[in-house]
Amino acid sequence: MNELAQALNKSIQADNEYVYDMLSQLGKEMFYPKGILSQSAEAGKKAHRFNATIGIATENNQPMHFQHIQNMFGEEVSPKDLFPYAPPQGKEELRNVWKKKILADNPSLKEELIGTPVVTNALTHGLSIVADLFADEGTPVILPDKYWGNYNITFKTRRGATTVTYPLFNSSNGFNVAGLKEAIQAQKTADKIIVLLNFPNNPTGYTPVEAEAKEIVNVLKEAAEEGLNIITLIDDAYFGLFYEDSIKESIFSYLADAHPRILAVKVDGATKENYVWGFRVGFITYASNSPAILNALEQKTKGIIRGTISSGSHPSQTIILQSLQSNEFPVEKEQKFALMKSRADKTKEVLAKEEYNKYWTYYPFNSGYFMCLKLHNINAEELRVHLLDKYGVGTISINATDLRIAFSCVEASDIEELFDLIAKGAEDLQK
Repeated sequence: MNELAQALNKSIQADNEYVYDMLSQLGKEMFYPKGILSQSAEAGKKAHRFNATIGIATENNQPMHFQHIQNMFGEEVSPKDLFPYAPPQGKEELRNVWKKKILADNPSLKEELIGTPVVTNALTHGLSIVADLFADEGTPVILPDKYWGNYNITFKTRRGATTVTYPLFNSSNGFNVAGLKEAIQAQKTADKIIVLLNFPNNPTGYTPVEAEAKEIVNVLKEAAEEGLNIITLIDDAYFGLFYEDSIKESIFSYLADAHPRILAVKVDGATKENYVWGFRVGFITYASNSPAILNALEQKTKGIIRGTISSGSHPSQTIILQSLQSNEFPVEKEQKFALMKSRADKTKEVLAKEEYNKYWTYYPFNSGYFMCLKLHNINAEELRVHLLDKYGVGTISINATDLRIAFSCVEASDIEELFDLIAKGAEDLQK
């Protein structure tokens, strides 16, 4: 094992043996090399005469570039913020601004408990880094039965982990805390587990209320007290789109210092929060009361980034940074939130139509981009195909009974027509 990896491991072990035990074999072997990038970073601070280190070309004391590309950005963005490589961990100013955003959005979260976010190539990349660092062959990943299908590739196919599911909702149409507890207890002989919490949930659009969130934390703390090491991975892709009575902070805040055997990891990004899906800018933030552990996890994360994509898109990071610093950001953020909420409200209003009851019920939703119908005596895939072929309506079949509807991409004025067409399709299949 590389001596740098050994040093990082020792620093983790010295402060929390449980976190060291959570690492996968790859995670234990991972490190950030003292190679070209670290030497270039040092030269960037000290080489006042010539800097002949990193592999870019320069011209007239700035990065060499095509002017027609620079013209696309105008004078508002400097060539130095577009054309050179971004650091593997991301632009430092962006990392710091995003940390301030996390703290502002989650007022109960203490700054000293979290590291500086590391920039990823959006959410999926962040999830795959966490899988690399913590998932071994057979590691249980605890998920609700309604989850984003890409988790299977990320954790099962790539890392050989085992998914363990529980029903997302209980008989009262609330978050199924008892089901989560049962799923965790069934894995108590494992050396570690990954509990993945995605709120607002994709596909249902549900976020727990305050009492449910506290119960989730208690279940995890009880399992930790019984000796189970728990990596709690919080997928906050749709963070902030809370329309009703749910928690308004990330559950990451509740778990950041919950127990020495609980490691909370927040994966989020500008992707969906700030409506820049193609920019591919996400973040990983670790929680620990140990600066040494936070540093070691950051170094290991940088090592994975260096060994896979090397670094993320510099132009995307620059644009996101300037957006977050703009006076227009909070104004437009609130405008888009109001628009999204109006679509969610309209969806609930339309779903109250009694004539739909013979075709479906719907799962609770109070946040996010989506909601799900639970179909009566109709196969969801058959309905999906029928709606496409006969009515030109696109939906997503989740399983045999559940159909996901993204109200996020339907104008409020069109939502009633959308569900009327879905009902027509359902009626066709029931004949």
